[in-house]
Amino acid sequence: MNDINSILFNIAQSLPGFLLAIVTHEAAHAWMAYKFGDPTAKNEGRLTLNPAAHYDPWGTIFFPLFAAVTGFAMIGWAKPVPIEVRNFKKIRPGIFWVSFAGPLSNLILGTLSAIILALIATKVSTGWEYYSISLQMLRYSVFINFILAFFNLIPLPPLDGSKMVSSFLKGQALFKYEGLARYTPMFFIGVMVLSFMGIHTLGYLLAPAQMLANYLMFSFISLFGGLT
Repeated sequence: MNDINSILFNIAQSLPGFLLAIVTHEAAHAWMAYKFGDPTAKNEGRLTLNPAAHYDPWGTIFFPLFAAVTGFAMIGWAKPVPIEVRNFKKIRPGIFWVSFAGPLSNLILGTLSAIILALIATKVSTGWEYYSISLQMLRYSVFINFILAFFNLIPLPPLDGSKMVSSFLKGQALFKYEGLARYTPMFFIGVMVLSFMGIHTLGYLLAPAQMLANYLMFSFISLFGGLT
């Protein structure tokens, strides 16, 4: 267990990137649904970047705080936005793009965070009072956004990736695929058990996200002229 100062520092450097990532993810779903003709999320006040409109008690408060207290960076989720596919002007494209909007917003936000990080690392003096903490906060923002995007692209119902796949399926194939949802909780429980046993399965699944995040940060730093 970390001391209180370490915990507070961990929360302080993780919270901005964490909140922006999960709120942007859900707001992007709401915005794309509205563009395809479904005003449900907008009418419920979810077409906003206000965290208060998206918070989920477990995913936005308890789980992230538990992660911070145990020494990890904050990670979690926001309340899913309500979607009514029958309102879509074009149902199959609507399902695909509304589902992809969340992960896509995180990929964009993660890339922007990497660019800002590289600009600070290469153009700002290391003597700036907030130099180190800014880089740490931006580094976390890059990682949480790419991890959130890649995690949601896993094609297991009800994650976003599964809905993108289901937009191409019909009939019995769609029915069987959606039936996989009953096994998803068991899959993630198994992943957690293996993690406690020292077999970091989820880490292997999300390794491409971490590799891409690192690659972008170092690429932009190199592009902007290297470290100061």
